[in-house]
Amino acid sequence: MKIKSCIIAFLCLVLPVLYSGAQSSRDSASRDSMSRDSAGPANAVSADFSPVQTEANLPLRRIALLSSGVAYFEHSGPVGSGGSPVEISFPFDAGAVNDALKSLVINDPASAAPSVRYAAENTLGRTLKSLKIDLSGDPGIGEILGGLKGAELEVAAPSPIRGRIIGVEYRQTGISFNGGSADEAWLSLFTPQGIRVIAIKDIASFRFTDEKINGDLNRALDLLMNSRDTNSRDLIVSLNGSGSRDASVSYVIPAPVWKVSYRLDLSNSPFLQGWAIVDNDSDMDWKDVQLSLITGRPVSFTQNLYPPYRVSRPVLPLAIAGIAESRTYDSGYSGAGSFAYDSANSMAMEKSMAMADEQYAPSPMMRSASPPPAAAGPSVAGGVMETASGSSAGDQFEFTLKNPVSLDRRQSAMLPLVEASVKAEKTLVFSGSRALGGGTINPGISAELTNTSGMKLPAGPITVYDGGAYAGDALIDFFPENEKRLITYGEDLSVSGNVSSKGARYVTAVNVSGGVMTISRRQTYERLYTIRNASDESKKIIIEHPITSGSDLAEPPSAEDRTASLYRFTRNLGAKETLAFTVREETPISDRVVLAQLRPETFLSYSTNQEIPANVRAALSAAIDLKKKADAAALAQANLENQRTRAVSEQERIRLNLEAAGNQSPQGQDYLRRLAAMDNDIDSLNTQIDAAAKETDRTLQEYVNYLANMSI
Repeated sequence: MKIKSCIIAFLCLVLPVLYSGAQSSRDSASRDSMSRDSAGPANAVSADFSPVQTEANLPLRRIALLSSGVAYFEHSGPVGSGGSPVEISFPFDAGAVNDALKSLVINDPASAAPSVRYAAENTLGRTLKSLKIDLSGDPGIGEILGGLKGAELEVAAPSPIRGRIIGVEYRQTGISFNGGSADEAWLSLFTPQGIRVIAIKDIASFRFTDEKINGDLNRALDLLMNSRDTNSRDLIVSLNGSGSRDASVSYVIPAPVWKVSYRLDLSNSPFLQGWAIVDNDSDMDWKDVQLSLITGRPVSFTQNLYPPYRVSRPVLPLAIAGIAESRTYDSGYSGAGSFAYDSANSMAMEKSMAMADEQYAPSPMMRSASPPPAAAGPSVAGGVMETASGSSAGDQFEFTLKNPVSLDRRQSAMLPLVEASVKAEKTLVFSGSRALGGGTINPGISAELTNTSGMKLPAGPITVYDGGAYAGDALIDFFPENEKRLITYGEDLSVSGNVSSKGARYVTAVNVSGGVMTISRRQTYERLYTIRNASDESKKIIIEHPITSGSDLAEPPSAEDRTASLYRFTRNLGAKETLAFTVREETPISDRVVLAQLRPETFLSYSTNQEIPANVRAALSAAIDLKKKADAAALAQANLENQRTRAVSEQERIRLNLEAAGNQSPQGQDYLRRLAAMDNDIDSLNTQIDAAAKETDRTLQEYVNYLANMSI
């Protein structure tokens, strides 16, 4: 059996010898090669092997949590106190590396060319195999030495032996404890005294005389040590400036969306209090950071920047001879198209906030100044809590906590966000949409809020208190400053109502011109709301009526308020009163009828329809009379043509009989007389048909001209 020695045993053998000659082994060429190589993990180079100063970290100073599922982190502080270039390690969750590479910003006034290096995806095995000593696949000492044939080795076994490795062989020594055969590894060395064969179990220590192998061994061990955390990736930021100065590094990575919850007290002077709920699900503690909470709807996406990406390339024939291939090019254009964001509900902002994240996600490696701290917003006073200040952040709104925040890793917190007096008026809201489903419903106990906090408030739940007691829960969408918004937190069981519907259609105008009759109608939709108040107090009620698409409000003439889909009518509902309230909407409808294409029965129905004005009906009746004359003339012509057709057919029959009987026979003579008489009849019919055709054309043209010239 091959010896599968663990790495710890290998270290016990190798490290004493390695460290005894460490000072002589770490030459500058090896150090430079190791510090420049980016194939290994970012922190594979220890401080002892690097020519630069390694900072423990840059303190986390600022966090901005965005409602798009990302967060902006800013690290800043003094660097370069030792006067040398600086390397700073930033660990990231594997799922956050793409966003970090997309958004990383470095701000160092002393570094002309900062850089970032990191371990490429899935390269540990390939990197280990590329080193002079291969530790991939968990090899034993025998396998390691067997893979270094020709390398020079100093062995203490127990006396010192120096030679070059010929190979490692395995000899069977007996039966192992599990019943199989036991193999023992033997090392063959070529020494000045000849070939020496040594049992590996007898070797107390050994070292390689080639310092490149020792350097690769040290690097391989660093790679294996840092690969234990498979979900973490390090980005090493190298700052090549010198001297003590302040620097900052910022980035945007995925983060839990921050939430908000409100408390609304409707007693006496209405008062609104909001709390922000934030989560630190990272492996980094937040210590005295400036925390901002940003609400909005920016564009946010991830691109796969971390793993190496290769494209397939076509194989082209050698360009030895031949003709050039013809080609065409599409016309180019410049300019960026606009993208309109159409929100589905009132959470939509006043305009599209595409790419608003750019304030916190500049291009990678830009050396421009990092994002400025949030400007101090208007103070929100009126409570006993120290709440956040608010300010605009592009097309978004930013809340900045006034005091630094500390939050341990994997912990969550609820922080005061806003506290302000607001305008609020109690009301009932009767939903016409719900009532249309049938049956009797109760209106919602509601409040009409006006946002006088001076802040754009994000969407969230509201716990409502009234009279010192819990009154219910409500939800509110995004709430801009000075906007009114209804919230409903219960149902009033003392008030009930229903709705009934009916519709009608009537003609409003008829126009005839150029042979086309245009009939204008209005479709009416009428709903009767019947609401009964069984309590002993009068109440304000808002009736929400769903707008019929394409219609106009006819009764009442206007509404107190409307949204994109609702009319809102405000009424007072007295004690013990039953309110009957009618809403009528009208939709204009227009029909165009080409009169010449109407069938007679349809024409007749229009001429007798009492919705059609009398003068139009009279004109249509006259047109019907003309159409009857034209139809009668056409019928007369058709009858004459049918007679001629029968005569011609009979003449053809007689002619055939004449040929059979012969024109000299008595019967033949009779056929000749009949043929002559029929010729006279056909000539007469032709004359009559010509006259009938002219009459048909005249009456039809009279009808067509009448329709074309009709104007009413």
